[in-house]
Amino acid sequence: MGGIKAVAGVGRKPRVKPDPSNDFENVYDIDVPLHLQQMDQAVVMWRSIVPELLKRKILKLTDMHNVEMFCMAYHNLREAQHEVVLYGVTIQTESGRIKNPALTVVNESSKQIASFGAMLGLDPASRTRLMAGGGKPKNNAFAGVLNM
Repeated sequence: MGGIKAVAGVGRKPRVKPDPSNDFENVYDIDVPLHLQQMDQAVVMWRSIVPELLKRKILKLTDMHNVEMFCMAYHNLREAQHEVVLYGVTIQTESGRIKNPALTVVNESSKQIASFGAMLGLDPASRTRLMAGGGKPKNNAFAGVLNM
């Protein structure tokens, strides 16, 4: 029976652990992803918050899906609220007046904005919780996650 021979260059490569602490070091803006570019309000929000999050040095690569979801929810909220303004809180259907379905979108989008915004420190309470004075993360277990 033959044994297993070690061959140079064959086998698993050692994992190189990236240093996520500098994901966006010296990055001051990030282009709006292509899939958001047709969503006008999402673009406006992206261009408003991404430079600010980068400036605060709290945005990491692992946060980008939260930024996308926040911007999409903002777009959906604005579009749905526009529908409510145009057609009212109730609409006429063949079976009578019903609640405007856009109100459901307003409600769901508002919750998403609150949730994803809190994850990103975009409201005063979560910003205070996530950050200490001087814009530096607090020295607690969660702060370590923020500074990955």
